[in-house]
Amino acid sequence: MNIFSYPFMQRALLAALLSGLVAPAIGMYIVQRRLSLLGDGLGHVAIMGVGLALLTGTAPLPIAVVTCVAGSVAVELLRQSGKTSGDLGLAVLFYGGIASGVMMAGIAGQGPAGLSAYLFGALTSVSESDLWVIAALAVAVLVFSLGLLPRLFAVCADEDFARVLGIRVKLLNLLVVVIASVTVTLSMRTVGLLLISALMVIPVAASQQLFTGFRATLLGAMGIGVLAALGGTFGSYHWNTATGATIVMVAIALLGIATLMGTFLAPSPRFIPFVSPHGKKKRILAEKPTGTGPPFG
Repeated sequence: MNIFSYPFMQRALLAALLSGLVAPAIGMYIVQRRLSLLGDGLGHVAIMGVGLALLTGTAPLPIAVVTCVAGSVAVELLRQSGKTSGDLGLAVLFYGGIASGVMMAGIAGQGPAGLSAYLFGALTSVSESDLWVIAALAVAVLVFSLGLLPRLFAVCADEDFARVLGIRVKLLNLLVVVIASVTVTLSMRTVGLLLISALMVIPVAASQQLFTGFRATLLGAMGIGVLAALGGTFGSYHWNTATGATIVMVAIALLGIATLMGTFLAPSPRFIPFVSPHGKKKRILAEKPTGTGPPFG
């Protein structure tokens, strides 16, 4: 039978498409801030929310969103106040979140096995109500990521200069971790909480091999994320493999292809004029462009 004839596969493909679209969108800012492992930490906090939902008998997705957002806000506020470093905050997210989640799942009688669908993804279990919630959260993430692109780029590139421009740096940093929390939780049914960080980071790394300029790299990462999510979903259906793991492996394969393409498509070195203090013009070799250039480059 055609894969599109199954209602559960239709929902799975839509959920995968949305996850592949939004994860690199917020992942671009995470990578620029050198917090590539933030998705892992937030995923562990979301496990605590899932454990709490199993313990109380409520829907896991809303509880996971609230728990993950609360944990990320607390750590970011501590980091901004200077009371703890980013690495220490991530360690608290990693270990405290997963330990409490497993403990509460055990108390609820589920044990670690009850968390496996959320840890590694279970696309075929996405319900229609889950899909509506995922779609609403995805729209919110995309509006934030694309609507505030110039301001977010300024904050990621140089926080001090952004403050000079009058941008509310602390507020935007806080919003970034909140949106990252939402992205992690809406993807727990597709990629899984332990693997979502890969979908946030790998498409960005692949796009940086092919595009220059912040906006082009961001849009390229979103396209690569969609290809990885849909390709992994189709692959898991035909190969009978775990969906989340297959999506990540497809993303890694796309990164390898992008790296090879970037090697052959790299722009030739450019020379720019340089005026010495004595008024004599020289020509110096420009640096190789990367995906971290200006947003409209």
